[in-house]
Parts: sequence; structure tokens; C-alpha cells
Amino acid sequence: MNLPEIITASEKIFREFTDYSRNITNEKFFFQPADKWSIAQNIDHLTVSMKQTRLAYALPKFIVRLYVGKPNRPSRSFDELVVKYKNKLAAGGKASGVFVPKIITGISKEELIDKWGKSLQAYFNSLKKNWKDEQLDNYLAPHPLLGKITLRELCYFTIYHTEHHLDIIKQRNQ
Repeated sequence: MNLPEIITASEKIFREFTDYSRNITNEKFFFQPADKWSIAQNIDHLTVSMKQTRLAYALPKFIVRLYVGKPNRPSRSFDELVVKYKNKLAAGGKASGVFVPKIITGISKEELIDKWGKSLQAYFNSLKKNWKDEQLDNYLAPHPLLGKITLRELCYFTIYHTEHHLDIIKQRNQ
């Protein structure tokens, strides 16, 4: 996918995720099944993930290069990246540290969804303003499960990660 296609695919899944989330009852939205995240926590997790992702696109390029280094391989395709992520999850990989949401209290569904929307806007602003398509293959970002991935792969991951959590919240909403 090139940058315009990445942006289009991102906008589509983000809109689908947001629209679906808005239509969930408050009771289901905040309900926490045993040993699983609530729908609210899934949204919080995505918001935190998006804020971290945005940093890779917002920082000056020389800082990104200095911090993570230079790629020594071409970017994976979307499908290759998804397979790698699924394999990591199947091997027991899961969220850790700041990516594990706390119990959600003191905030409404609308406020959580609004925070998610603001994080998306910041991501799009940084990506569109600071990066050209060909540059996405020339810089790396650290990922807690996938290791160092190119910024193009990080875009792919962001799309798939949102799809993955949309599937989860659809299951929780049944």
C-alpha cells in the first residue's frame, strides 16, 4: 500500500470502529468479563497505542533514526505483517506496561471515544504533514511485540490492530 492507500484504509477502519463503539450500550461498554478487557478498556488501549504510534511520525526524522537505527531489509507487506503479529500473539505475546489498560472509572463512553478521535487526528496530522510515501521504508520504530519495524509496517499494524480490537468488541457486544 502506498501512503494515500494507507490513509484511506486507516480512515475507513477508524470510522467503522468509532461508529460501532458509539452504538454500544453503556452497560455493555463498561462491563468487564472475567480476565478480559471491557470494551472501554479496548478503546483506552487503542488510544494509548495511537499516542505512542504518533510519536514515531511526529518526531524529527533525525531523532527517529538516531533512536532506532536504519532498516536493513525492505518493508513487509500488510499480509506479512499481520501474519507476524498473529504468530506473536499465538506464541503468548500480549500487551504490557502502559499498553495494559486500567479499570475505567470517572469517564463517560463519549469522553473515551472523543479521546480516541483526538488521538487519531494527531496521528493523521503527523503522518500527512511530516512523511512522504518513499520515506516510510527508510525509518524504523520500536514495537513491543514485533521489534523494530519500518514506519510503513507501523501504519499497517495500526490498521490491523484496530481491526483486531473491533472484532473483539463485536464479540463482547453480542
